[in-house]
Amino acid sequence: MPLPDINDPKIGRFLVENYEKENKKRLVWIMKHKDAMEEAAVLHRTPTNYYESDVSAHLMKAGMTAITRDFISSGKNRFKKPSNEEGIITTTKDLKHGHTLVDVGLGDPNEDPRLCRPDTDTSPDPIMRPVDPETTEIIHKSRPEFGREVYLKERARIWPENRYYFPECTSFDYGWRMKDSAPPEVYPFGRTAVMKQDMESRVGPQPDPPHYQSPEFQAAEKCSWL
Repeated sequence: MPLPDINDPKIGRFLVENYEKENKKRLVWIMKHKDAMEEAAVLHRTPTNYYESDVSAHLMKAGMTAITRDFISSGKNRFKKPSNEEGIITTTKDLKHGHTLVDVGLGDPNEDPRLCRPDTDTSPDPIMRPVDPETTEIIHKSRPEFGREVYLKERARIWPENRYYFPECTSFDYGWRMKDSAPPEVYPFGRTAVMKQDMESRVGPQPDPPHYQSPEFQAAEKCSWL
C-alpha cells in the first residue's frame, strides 16, 4: 500500500481532523476516570518500612504451627523399638558383606593376597593393584640404570586399570577400561580421505612438509677463496 502524500491538502485536512478527534476522546476518558487515577497515584496507607528478612520471618512463623503439629504426630507414631526382633544392630561388616572387590569381580585373591580376608575384617580394600616383583626390584638398585626415576617410568607404561582398582583421578576417566568396549570397525583400505580433505579445505592442496622430503647431501667443494 503506497504511503499517503502529506502535501495533498485533502490528506492533510483528514489527518488534522483525526488528531483532534483522538485528543478529544482522550480528554473525555481522563476526566471520566480522574478520581480513580488520583486515588491510585496517592499512597493512603502508613508505610511499614519492612525489610526482606522481615517478610521471610513472617512466612516462617506462619509455618511453625504445621511443623509443631507434624512433630507431635510423628513422635506418637515413631517406632520405640528396633524393627529387628532379634536385636541385631547392623554394623560395617554387615554392610560390607557382598560388596568387596572380590564379590563384584574386580579383584582376584590369587593375584592379590590382600583380598583374602575373613568377613569379620572391616579394613578398607586396597587402592592399588599388586606391583610386579621385577618392577619392584628396580627401585632398590643403583642409579642411573635403575632407581626411583626408572621405576616411575616403568610404572607409567602400565595402563591405569592395571595399576589401580578404581580411577583415582580425573585423568583416568578418559579411556578407563577401554578394552571392555567393542573395538570400532576397521576397513582394509580408505581409512582417511586425504585427497577429499585437501581439495575441500579452504586453502586447497598443499605440498608435503619438509621432513617428508629426501635429505639432500652436498658434495665436497673447493673453497673459491683458497
